[in-house]
Amino acid sequence: MNNSVDKVLTYTIHEVAPYINWIYFFHAWGFQPRYAAIADIHGCDSCRAYWLTTFPEEERAKAAEAMQLFKEANRMLNQLDENYHVHTIFRLCEANADGDNLILDGKLFPLLRQQIPHPDGSPFLCLSDFVRPLSSGIPDTVGIFAASCDGEVELLYEKDPYKRMLVQTLADRLAEAATEKMHEYVRKVAWGYAKDENLSIPDLLREKFQGIRPAVGYPSLPDQSVNFLLNDLLHMEQIGITLTENGAMRPHATVCGLILAHPAARYFAVGKIGNDQLEDYARRKKMSVEETRKFLAANL
Repeated sequence: MNNSVDKVLTYTIHEVAPYINWIYFFHAWGFQPRYAAIADIHGCDSCRAYWLTTFPEEERAKAAEAMQLFKEANRMLNQLDENYHVHTIFRLCEANADGDNLILDGKLFPLLRQQIPHPDGSPFLCLSDFVRPLSSGIPDTVGIFAASCDGEVELLYEKDPYKRMLVQTLADRLAEAATEKMHEYVRKVAWGYAKDENLSIPDLLREKFQGIRPAVGYPSLPDQSVNFLLNDLLHMEQIGITLTENGAMRPHATVCGLILAHPAARYFAVGKIGNDQLEDYARRKKMSVEETRKFLAANL
């Protein structure tokens, strides 16, 4: 199935808040994952009080902090819901793999392949491995996407450091949550390869659905300059996203990447690459080796 037209989905804060992965919110505030379980307790004071007792006495003060932070985060979400939205855009591209490249709607999309041998002898992976090869003569589909909070959110509470950080950490989670909701729609409706999917939100957050959604900056898609390729295809300015000369996205609470549907698709880390692949990748991207090196410093 292919429909190479950009589709914009705009959500209220209220619509995407249930899709927030609170583990990452609490991580941003220095809390370990177990404290995020407070998000699973809804509207029951006695339940929250009992939750506190499940922690060793020396950890209860920290748990109480997490409880208060969660309460204030929800209060802030309610305030944001009055004036702000989260925007997503996606496109389902006609696609094929050509070696370590994808071809998306006729445009070359170079990728990187693992190069360090695995102790168990498992294969060297590239995201193109999960897309039908060009040599098959049969077109495949790859989704591309972006999501962002209203840019004005970043300007709130400039004179209140605590509320400013609260808003910014929530905005990051809301962009990811909107991506989760959009991806669910893509799988079940727009692309429709998982029409019968019936997963709870906790199962969605555990990634029990078919396929993967690697974002730019993920270990399997580490090159930030990929944002330029995605923007050429997706025209992210439609939802208020702009790119700096280095490919960083603005507003800060923004995410973009690929959607792959292959049942065997999985996440992996490209890891370190050699100069041979660096030079080949630069050639495929039509960039100088020096410029490409800047974007891949962590992989060299």
